[in-house]
This record gives sequence, structure tokens and C-alpha cells, in this order.
Amino acid sequence: MPWLKFLHIIALVSWCGLLLYLPALLCQLARPQEVARGFSPGAPPLPRLLYNSLASPAALLAIASGTLLFVLHGLADPWLVLKLLAVSAMVLAHGLCGWLLLRLEQERPRGVIAGAMLAGGVAGLAMLAVVGLVLAKPEL
Repeated sequence: MPWLKFLHIIALVSWCGLLLYLPALLCQLARPQEVARGFSPGAPPLPRLLYNSLASPAALLAIASGTLLFVLHGLADPWLVLKLLAVSAMVLAHGLCGWLLLRLEQERPRGVIAGAMLAGGVAGLAMLAVVGLVLAKPEL
């Protein structure tokens, strides 16, 4: 199943990159002078496009392929539980980015910068935990 591992890694790298980029983009757009300019009517805004068309499908693909990998290999080791906890933190950061995006679209930017910094921090720490756990796991 090397193709499944490859698919999992590509989806995970894409999702992680977007989870680091989206909070930075949301911080930039939450600045008062950027709110009106960042969401012009008639054109789909970049954050919504990135979130709906790239980040969410990458997240779903990474989670689905990872689930399939551990089901096919019959894994139930303690490191897997810790890795799933870290992935859950990434999912929470992903959901927080979506909620902050909605606040910006509703022109309610208060708290978006702090929330985006929290989302980026949680996502970054969770990614480091996933990498550490994967490097420490037994070979499949």
C-alpha cells in the first residue's frame, strides 16, 4: 500500500501548509483597513476559496487515508492514540479558522486576530506532535 501512504502524506502536507497559512491570512484581513477591501462583492474571497476548496478536502483526504492505513495494518498501539489526539487538535484549529472566516465575512473582526494566532499556534504544536510521534512509531 505505498500509494496509500503517499496519498496520506501529500494530503497531510497540503492540509498542514494551509493550516499555517490561513491564520496568517485571517490576521492580515482582520486589520481595520483590510476588512472592506479583502471581501469585495462579486468575487469569491481568497480565504473562503482556500478553506472550502483546498484545506477542507485535504483534511478529509488525510483523515480518511490515515484511517484506512491503520485499519488495513490493524494498528492499535498507544502512539496511535496520541497521534489521533494531535490530529484532533488540528481539526479543532481547522474549525476555528472556519469560524473566524465567518466572523470576517460578517464584518465582525473583533477577536479574529487573537483567534487566528491561537489557531496557528495550536495547529503548529499539533503538527510537531504528529511528526514526533510518527518518527517514534514502530515501522509498518
